[in-house]
Amino acid sequence: MNSIELCAGAGGQALGLERSGFEHDALVEIDAPACATLRLNRPNWNVIEGDLTQFDATPYCGVDLVAGGVPCPPFSKAGRQLGAGDERDMFPQALRVVEEVRPQAVMLENVRGLLDAVFSDYREDISRRLKAMGYWSDWHLFNAADFGVSQLRPRVVCVALRRDIASYFKWPAPTLRLPPTVGMLLHDLMGANGWRGADAWRDRARAIAPTLVGGSKKHGGPDLGPTRARAAWAALGVDGRGLADDAPAPDFEGAPRLTVRMCARVQGFPDDWQFAGKKTPVYRQVGNAFPPPVAHAVSAQIACAIELAASQRLMLRAA
Repeated sequence: MNSIELCAGAGGQALGLERSGFEHDALVEIDAPACATLRLNRPNWNVIEGDLTQFDATPYCGVDLVAGGVPCPPFSKAGRQLGAGDERDMFPQALRVVEEVRPQAVMLENVRGLLDAVFSDYREDISRRLKAMGYWSDWHLFNAADFGVSQLRPRVVCVALRRDIASYFKWPAPTLRLPPTVGMLLHDLMGANGWRGADAWRDRARAIAPTLVGGSKKHGGPDLGPTRARAAWAALGVDGRGLADDAPAPDFEGAPRLTVRMCARVQGFPDDWQFAGKKTPVYRQVGNAFPPPVAHAVSAQIACAIELAASQRLMLRAA
């Protein structure tokens, strides 16, 4: 199965799709450091650096899946929630690509704010347009912690499938295992430079992380979010006012700061996934990513539905 991905970012969703068996025919992303990250990790991927509004999807007609993590500021509670009135709203462009490609399935993720009542008409309009193109669609709220990610990260996913495939699709069920605490997850990284307080810090950080906030290019820097988020990090023994360049030194005292690598692990990225760019753009890539384990859980169900429908068609032909 193959896919194209819109607003691919640093590859969180792309990694999840890859684990589900999808090969990427194209990944569209406007941010240069994020494109460099994708190329650094997967030199064979066709990374198209540019504005989605200028992307011609017709050469990819017939691809199995159109996926994407379109910009969230138009729907985020941290912003003005302008929705369609926000110039960053890329859902119309995603629907244009779906119309040009006519894939078997669609998978679009965004922030929890998209499920707010103020956007009910907006969601219904998207579903109505997908239905007119021959797709069944549904919206579902996930928390990354339900899929092994050590973070309270709610994400909304819209899945659409051709009507002949839709009956084979089921939303993924949460895993039965609790994710590791932040202390357990990051203990080895915190102690990488021999910090003598690493064990005590691990024992204090006995909960999962609050939502990582990557920020936008207009606002936000390399810190762990607004006052409420920083307070939650402080309860875990982490200084959220900025990021560290390295793990604490052996004689470090006080609350340590996270490194970008630690943030990436909290987000569900594997340790061998590298990031290109300076600290602020790299943290933005990490903080804005769709956790790979959640992307994998949803896309695996999509892949299963496509395969089951194909098997059923073969059986009917054989009969």
